[in-house]
Amino acid sequence: MTLHHAGGTFEISSWDGEKPYDEQGGNKLARAHIGKTFHGDLVGTSTTEMIGVESAAGPVAYVAVEHVQGILHGREGTFVLQHSAGSEDGTSDTQWLRWQIVPTTGTGELAGLRGSGTITIGEDGGHSWSLEYTVD
Repeated sequence: MTLHHAGGTFEISSWDGEKPYDEQGGNKLARAHIGKTFHGDLVGTSTTEMIGVESAAGPVAYVAVEHVQGILHGREGTFVLQHSAGSEDGTSDTQWLRWQIVPTTGTGELAGLRGSGTITIGEDGGHSWSLEYTVD
């Protein structure tokens, strides 16, 4: 199987605010529903459910599941991404943001899609992404 590389940018098209649901010992858990629009090697949209963690240091981690619909390098379909992200101290200098394509979620021409990637937040606040993947 050939390993492919894809990249581009995305913008947040909707953000249904963070809704706190648990606060203990100075830590807060909150949910958000997010819409995105992708540009680059993936052209499409997505909806995301996110749970974030905020401590006295600020936002320090989140997990999310994102349903993507679009065209990746000319192949059209849908797939699901699982996010894990965090920061050692609440700053962008020590953050990590990873994606994992959930196996068996690819549909249409993206059936059999597998891989992982990263998200980078630029100094201007813009989001770029990269993805390494295979597809059956």
